[in-house]
Amino acid sequence: MLSAARPAVSLLSSRSRSTLLTTPQKATLFSLWGILPNMNSPEKIVQDSLKKDFISVFSKSWCPYCTRAKNLLADVTLPPGKEVKVFELDKLDNGAEIQDYLATLTGQRSVPNIFVQGHHLGGSDDLVKASDSGELAKRMEIKAGL
Repeated sequence: MLSAARPAVSLLSSRSRSTLLTTPQKATLFSLWGILPNMNSPEKIVQDSLKKDFISVFSKSWCPYCTRAKNLLADVTLPPGKEVKVFELDKLDNGAEIQDYLATLTGQRSVPNIFVQGHHLGGSDDLVKASDSGELAKRMEIKAGL
């Protein structure tokens, strides 16, 4: 039985499977699995995420570095209404193409590939360093007018 303080919502459709996990005072993780709706190009998927999502993580479900990054981000307190969107590339039909586009965009072929407010942060080690140094908190500050 779920308590009111820790709701978990699963959204299912015939074309995609998404899970939204919420924990009070913690990051909200939203993961995409399977075929993305509208079958957008890899470039559009990435660019739309960078424009709309507060933190974007391009991950693979089996990757220990990705797990470390997702666990760290799950413990981060985000501004109200903001969330972490996780794209599990090994579960997406066009995941390899998305990873190829990310390599072209960032020069980073490895996962996780992490963006904060549309700006490339790097991988798991970069996230840990940014968290430890306070850089992550600075990058998560909401700019006036946004």
